[in-house]
Amino acid sequence: MGRYFIEISYNGANYSGWQSQTNAPSVQETLQTTARKVFKQEIEIIGSSRTDAGVHALKQIAQMDFEPTEDLNQCVFRWNMALPNDIAIRQIQEVKPETQCRYDAIFRTYQYVITRKKDPFYEGRSLFWYGALDLELMNKCCQLICEALDFQAFSKVHTAVNHFECDIQEANWQREGHLLLFNIKANRFLRGMVRALVGTMMEVGKGKKTVEEFAAVLNGKDRKKAGENAPACGLYLLEVGYPQDVFIL
Repeated sequence: MGRYFIEISYNGANYSGWQSQTNAPSVQETLQTTARKVFKQEIEIIGSSRTDAGVHALKQIAQMDFEPTEDLNQCVFRWNMALPNDIAIRQIQEVKPETQCRYDAIFRTYQYVITRKKDPFYEGRSLFWYGALDLELMNKCCQLICEALDFQAFSKVHTAVNHFECDIQEANWQREGHLLLFNIKANRFLRGMVRALVGTMMEVGKGKKTVEEFAAVLNGKDRKKAGENAPACGLYLLEVGYPQDVFIL
């Protein structure tokens, strides 16, 4: 039996989030249930990131310990046939047995998508906002985010963490056609952090807060002073990165 990383994509609209729950469908439980049926083994799926209800993933990484009885590409094919259409396995890779997908990750990248025009192809997968947004001011907020270390003001309250420090490696807003894209890369993220950052930066972009007021929120460590969370439908987990030496090639 070996340890394997699973690369997964999913549309989170129909799920209560990544983590298994007793009273609602989750991505984790769906993967676990189908894997046990397909591979006829008692498999536990552990995720690298616990995305919230309605949040999507282009490249979530999870781990499982199992004994493949066939080629890994065939395992991917058979598993995908058992999964619903809104979850897909991209690949399965063997890793060293001591590897932990959550704790060995060296970065995670999220993207928030705002569409400026009504677009049926982004319905349920973005925030539709047609009002004024000053992207230059929002990017000034990004500069402050990159310089900051403590993000308590943008974390859900009563969350079980030892500290609120995150090493932000990149943060920026970009315009692509009628889309506004917020990209952020860090070693870790707090619960609700990206959506709280987006919601507060949008207040700056709308002219309801100044960049200086955003800085005061960031430094004040008080969640009540930050803006409302942006809707989950626009948030994507884009990538989770690992040192190359965790993989067995």
